Amino acid sequence: MAIRNIREYGDKVLNKISKEVKEVDKKTRELIEDMIDTMYYAGGVGLAAPQVGVLKRIIVIDVSEEGNNPIVLINPEILESEGEQTGDEGCLSIPGKVGTVTRPNYVKVKAFNENMEEIRVEGTELMARALCHEIDHLNGILYPEKAEGGLRDVTEEEDEG
Repeated sequence: MAIRNIREYGDKVLNKISKEVKEVDKKTRELIEDMIDTMYYAGGVGLAAPQVGVLKRIIVIDVSEEGNNPIVLINPEILESEGEQTGDEGCLSIPGKVGTVTRPNYVKVKAFNENMEEIRVEGTELMARALCHEIDHLNGILYPEKAEGGLRDVTEEEDEG
């Protein structure tokens, strides 16, 4: 397990479309473990493979309060979405900034786990936001493209909350 460098805004890899994962080999398992470690190390709730420079359709998410319940989604696709939520969103690839983004309040996603078994994940509120945000990364879309009114610096209150 290793902490990988997170690519930052302006790095061209973040604007590319990731490739479908056909099989999970040793190298892919290592990538997934590194992504989880990197997400926790950086204090994020989600991370997509392009953020560590790998154009594969893999995301990891952990919105649990304990921060020890990662979900691995390979080739995720949104099946359903409902409702709407508007709130501040940040990104490990755009440190120190937030923007106001409107996302669905509920999403259902079909994906594969690390054993290439098909799974379904449903989420509301923060989980729905994280799923949409990370899946956008796989399609080369960053949240500033959806932010209403541009980005602003994170204040100390927001950073602590």
